[in-house]
Amino acid sequence: MAFNFDEWIDRRHSDSSKWNKFAENVLPMWVADMDFRSPPCILEALQARVRHGVFGYGKRPHELIDVLTERLASRYQWRIKPEWLVFLPGVVSGLNLCVRAFTAASESTIAPTPIYPPFRKASELAQRTQINAPLRLKEKRWILELEALTAGMTGNEKLLMLCNPQNPGGTVYRRNELEQHLAFAQRHDLIVCSDEIHCDLLLEPGVTHIPFATLSEDAAQRSVTLLSPSKTFNIAGLGASVAVIPNPELRRKFKAARAGIVPEVDILALTAAEAAWRDGDAWLQALLVYLRANRDRLTQAVNATPGLTMISPEATYLGWVDASGLGVENPAEFFLNAGLGFSPGIDFGEQQFVRINFGCTAALLEEAIIRLQNAVQKR
Repeated sequence: MAFNFDEWIDRRHSDSSKWNKFAENVLPMWVADMDFRSPPCILEALQARVRHGVFGYGKRPHELIDVLTERLASRYQWRIKPEWLVFLPGVVSGLNLCVRAFTAASESTIAPTPIYPPFRKASELAQRTQINAPLRLKEKRWILELEALTAGMTGNEKLLMLCNPQNPGGTVYRRNELEQHLAFAQRHDLIVCSDEIHCDLLLEPGVTHIPFATLSEDAAQRSVTLLSPSKTFNIAGLGASVAVIPNPELRRKFKAARAGIVPEVDILALTAAEAAWRDGDAWLQALLVYLRANRDRLTQAVNATPGLTMISPEATYLGWVDASGLGVENPAEFFLNAGLGFSPGIDFGEQQFVRINFGCTAALLEEAIIRLQNAVQKR
């Protein structure tokens, strides 16, 4: 089946937060929300559910559990048990619940920097201190340096927050790198929250996603893995996510933190998630081909532009662009004035960067590249 990722869908005159953030002369390429129509299997499943016509309270989604269990076993040789699963209306709520469930007011979290902003905000909102582990560029990959923190640690650190594939850097961590993260967590007796929402969006040939919890039984027992079909299948507005928590005590604490505050998942979101994970892989494979071409085009164009550099991301549809060579105080504002709505690097912890969402039509990406190059040339 052919899928048309070149199709232009007018989102400006819809309820899209992405397309209504900026003035109409600005191309919005910020939030991780693609401009592609979701897979036909999802649309058909939702239409069938809507035709049913009754939208009462839902039950535990046994069919979705079966689909997810089979998917994790076939893709990652990860054999989970249904009781390990806690369904959530979003991965961000999972990040916040981990901070509140596994740390006390006097304790700290550890997170990479730069990092997806909710990692930073989860600790801030819970009034926890956070230690930031730097990402360093090594052999054209953004690598997490946890050992750089050791000298300054106090023993109050309780939660290590990982992101794999990494957002915004696009790194897919190799087994030996994940084993180093595990060894660090073991030495300091840390619980690990692993956000793996981008695990299906692998662009680099030969790269494999390895769930942190599959490293060993110890890794499984000290970890919470957050998953969702939302980024992969472009259904972020249908919040369906899941926390995989093998350790019963961690699961109890997580559920207790959630009780009465975080609601159950919407029945239409569960319908979409089941269809995505069960029947969406043909669409996904076609999407990856398209995104890979977009990635390569953007990487080439950025690195050919004076003052800008970008490492080709191994995964995601997000480009992390170093604009320090431009000599401007606020790169995001500079590009906004040129009609480009990028994510400000300061939100991730790096003032001189911007994040560019290339999950869009090739035509829109080409227009963005023209605007970017013209802006730099005029400067």
